[in-house]
Amino acid sequence: MKVAVLGAGAIGAYVGAALHRAGAEVHLIARGPHLAAMRRHGVRVRSPRGDFTAHPHATDDPAEVGPVDYVFLGLKANAYAACGPLIAPLLHDTTAVVAAQNGIPWWYFHRHGGPWDGHRIESVDPDGAVSAVLAPERAVGCVVYAATELEGPGIVRHLEGTRFSVGEPDRSRSARCLDFGEAMREGGLKCPVEPDLRNDIWLKLLGNISFNPISALARATMRQMCLHGGTRRVIEIMMTETLAVAEALGCEVGVSIERRLAGAERVGDHRTSTLQDLERGKPLELDVLLAAVVELAEITGVEVPTLRTVHAISDLLALRSAA
Repeated sequence: MKVAVLGAGAIGAYVGAALHRAGAEVHLIARGPHLAAMRRHGVRVRSPRGDFTAHPHATDDPAEVGPVDYVFLGLKANAYAACGPLIAPLLHDTTAVVAAQNGIPWWYFHRHGGPWDGHRIESVDPDGAVSAVLAPERAVGCVVYAATELEGPGIVRHLEGTRFSVGEPDRSRSARCLDFGEAMREGGLKCPVEPDLRNDIWLKLLGNISFNPISALARATMRQMCLHGGTRRVIEIMMTETLAVAEALGCEVGVSIERRLAGAERVGDHRTSTLQDLERGKPLELDVLLAAVVELAEITGVEVPTLRTVHAISDLLALRSAA
């Protein structure tokens, strides 16, 4: 199996190191000091499950890698539309793109069935710009339950979780999903092939849609948000509205809001990826979280006043931080 990790940041490098340890041919595509450190010292993983170092090939030039069986997409969703020149050299006719993104993916209604089959979500695929670069037919969905962060160039701190759920848009148990899942398991990660990954998407989104923007607005950690009474109540309302949209689209999350909050509190003083991006001056990945769900609420006729309010304020934050 030949795998390219496009955007080998904390999650991408962690997955690449695990797959390399399992015997896959892995190519990490990154840049800057992080790339230089991985070339020199490998990917150094610091984990409560045991530290290890892997030495997959690392480059900033996808043409050096050539076509692969799988592209594990570790980029932020807001970078997808512009990644064409990077991903094109990695593709052959059957290359699968495993998109490890938060929020609503651009392929969400691809082979969905029902009244919205094939519908394009403008907030995540504006004017079809993402689909033009990443054909939905290539997409293998991936919901990441692991928490990692870059402790330094080439050093990945694994905080918790090893589950990377995958699934096909048409809900089939395809050979490409099964093979990828097996390689991930051989590398020490959990990678179930889900019968309908959209349920997992909404489960993960339940936390991301609330904790991520609020953490950036309040500069707060997971624990701080959970322990502050007023903030906790706002998050509960956001989650309730999100569940209503999911249910209108036929999805079942299967976890209570209280249980989701309890799990977030146990994470402790972890900073969400949105807060980390804000602190580092990077673009905020909010369209696939908030804007997409507000758009889905419109087509399903679900009222989401709190989501709309938080979206308006966090959108201003995103614009100001990008200025």
